[in-house]
Amino acid sequence: MQLLALSFNAHDTLRLEEIAGALTVIAGAALFFGALMPFMRRFGQLLGGAGLAVGGVLFVLAVRYGVRP
Repeated sequence: MQLLALSFNAHDTLRLEEIAGALTVIAGAALFFGALMPFMRRFGQLLGGAGLAVGGVLFVLAVRYGVRP
């Protein structure tokens, strides 16, 4: 059985958290503009959902395997 070990130093942890936050902001903006413009609704939902999913995974990785600065 092989273990997958992830570990990040303090700088990498901070960077992952910044990227997760930026993806969350972009996802929120995509959902907002998708709700405003009818022709952007599907693309806004797709981009927003994907951005929140990826941002959430990065945030969980940073919290679980990262090092607090």
